[in-house]
Amino acid sequence: MELLRVRAPGSLTTVQDLGRRAFLDRGVPLSGALDEYACRVANLLVGNPEAAAVLEITWAGPVLEVLATADIALTGAEMGMTINGKPAQGWRTHRVNPGDLLRMPQARSGCRAYLAVTGGIDVPAVMGSRSTFEKAKIGGLGGRRLLKGDVLGRGPGDPLTAAREMPAQWIPACEREITLRAIPGPQDDLFREGGDAFFSAVYTVTPQADRMGFRLSGPIVRRDRGAPESIVTEPTMPGNIQIPADGQPIILLVEQTSGGYAKIATVIATDLSRVAQALPGTVLRFERVGLEKAHRLYRERQQRLGELRNRFTQG
Repeated sequence: MELLRVRAPGSLTTVQDLGRRAFLDRGVPLSGALDEYACRVANLLVGNPEAAAVLEITWAGPVLEVLATADIALTGAEMGMTINGKPAQGWRTHRVNPGDLLRMPQARSGCRAYLAVTGGIDVPAVMGSRSTFEKAKIGGLGGRRLLKGDVLGRGPGDPLTAAREMPAQWIPACEREITLRAIPGPQDDLFREGGDAFFSAVYTVTPQADRMGFRLSGPIVRRDRGAPESIVTEPTMPGNIQIPADGQPIILLVEQTSGGYAKIATVIATDLSRVAQALPGTVLRFERVGLEKAHRLYRERQQRLGELRNRFTQG
């Protein structure tokens, strides 16, 4: 069913889901929503499976004409969405009808928003995912970002019987100064002399920030004397913090599968959503944590998602 016509595409709007996880060993990146939490919640709000495809909207959003009745929800960055010129609150559902016009202007805070619709965005699955990977031109809508005139369909799904809203206390804030929790390693043994300095330093997100990774600016991270500038290329994962030859950290994200720079630490999974919402100029600090705490924080997030599922199902 045709649902949305793109009147204006925004700065970077793509179809994403939770990524293609089965092909990393063949060099195919994970892709998927950078803010996985916001993506999951958007789908829960409109009654979709959490892995349904959504629109990931970066910084300045699109103008969309509604072609069929559906429920929608916008989560993540505060975009100030309007429906026919009237403000429409984020993190809750709205019923839209043919002829309605959705506008998502420049984000007031945060960087990426996620628009979920009844039934999910309907595009062909490629290697088990609808996520867009622009560099290889696969997934999404022809492997590319949205363009003016594109028409998007939705999958099967029933409208909600009542509106749904995210509890205010569970909506994450998008801040200009954030602390990211990170586990040392896997090559922290090459930074015994510089590790403490790294975890006490202050960095800034540079304009070189995209779905592949965020390059930071700040104090140089120095290797131990005699440590190599690079390592044998090995698999990487989202959250790895690479230290290239210039000593300026790079936080890797979802569109890289391998690398030959040593990695001093890894941002824990639950904090990757905070990375996704960081604009250039955001101030970053890193807090050293252990695996036990990382696991506990992950379980707490999964428990919260479970509580949301139950709340909406029972409501």
